[in-house]
Amino acid sequence: MTTPLPDWDPRDPAILQDQRAAYDAMRQRCPVAYSEFLGWSLFRHDDIERVLDDPATFRSASRHRAVPNSLDPPEHTLFRQAIEPFFEAETMLAFEPRCRTIAAELTVNSIRRGELEFAQEFAEHFALRSACAFLGWPEDDWIDLQGWTHGNQDAALSRDRAAGQALAAQLERHVDTAIRARRAGAIRSDHDLTTCLMATQVDGQALSDDDIVSILRNWIAGHGTVAAGLGILVFHLAQDLDLQHRLRADPALIGPAVDEILRVDDPLVANRRTTAHAVDIGERHIPVDAKLTLMWIAANRDENAFASPDVIDLDRDQRQNLVFGAGIHDCVGAPLARLELRVALEELLGQTSAIAPGTSDAPVRAVYPGNGFRKLPISLAGA
Repeated sequence: MTTPLPDWDPRDPAILQDQRAAYDAMRQRCPVAYSEFLGWSLFRHDDIERVLDDPATFRSASRHRAVPNSLDPPEHTLFRQAIEPFFEAETMLAFEPRCRTIAAELTVNSIRRGELEFAQEFAEHFALRSACAFLGWPEDDWIDLQGWTHGNQDAALSRDRAAGQALAAQLERHVDTAIRARRAGAIRSDHDLTTCLMATQVDGQALSDDDIVSILRNWIAGHGTVAAGLGILVFHLAQDLDLQHRLRADPALIGPAVDEILRVDDPLVANRRTTAHAVDIGERHIPVDAKLTLMWIAANRDENAFASPDVIDLDRDQRQNLVFGAGIHDCVGAPLARLELRVALEELLGQTSAIAPGTSDAPVRAVYPGNGFRKLPISLAGA
């Protein structure tokens, strides 16, 4: 079958300038669109939900093994069952005090400064330092992970395979050092997550070091998305004083606000699938082994799934919200991400009287594969 002509260019500067508006327009103009960069992109909630509900037709497997994201059943099921206990409610409850300490320290230091570049100086610091604490790594390692996450995002946009391979090798060395230290007895802990992963079995076999690296790569990359999400949350609170005051008055609304704000302004642009056989989606015929790109942002702003999709409605039914995916491949780390985002907002709102846009510079949005902020000047006033 001949390759179709491109319907759009996802890397066009006009697209990247305002990804949400561009994807909204594509959902109306060409909801199943082909491009050389992303293959077949789906923009409608119903089409994406169909893909998520049919993993036999729309496979997750890829050339680059990523546990459990790029696995299909039955292998995916076995790995998922082994990993899910790390994110159970009891584990989250035990981790929350350490996560809160990190958020509180950063908030105090930020208030003293008055104005800061929130994206890198708070959001990334908090998310990656929390990731290190959760993994049982030295918390100062967050600085190395910050460079790794930025490099990965740049390589994804440029499709620089050499850079991507170098970054993969860099993280593999980092994880290998952590594993070797535990095997040599230099780090003694039965409870940190890295040690627990080393003792985890799948179908009666211990995880290989390659699988441990893959799992941790996935979780660290997820914390890059947590950082982007936190920046988006704070941006909207700074812009919407009524919403900010409402959450200060009733902190129980912070959890629902996390899901709803990120539905309106999703930190992660898309995810991939591959067709197991030829299918028709909308008016388009898509061949076997075709690459699909599920445009989360567009789906979460689809007016056919969400009334007044641009409105932040804390009473909205969130069952169709795809911020953390859906189906068998939904985000296994969602409980941790929600905990971290909720705790960070609780500390920021609890210790401040005002969160406002900064005056030093204008915000600068991130671009594919993310949708957070590269720069986000924010002013904080103490309570």
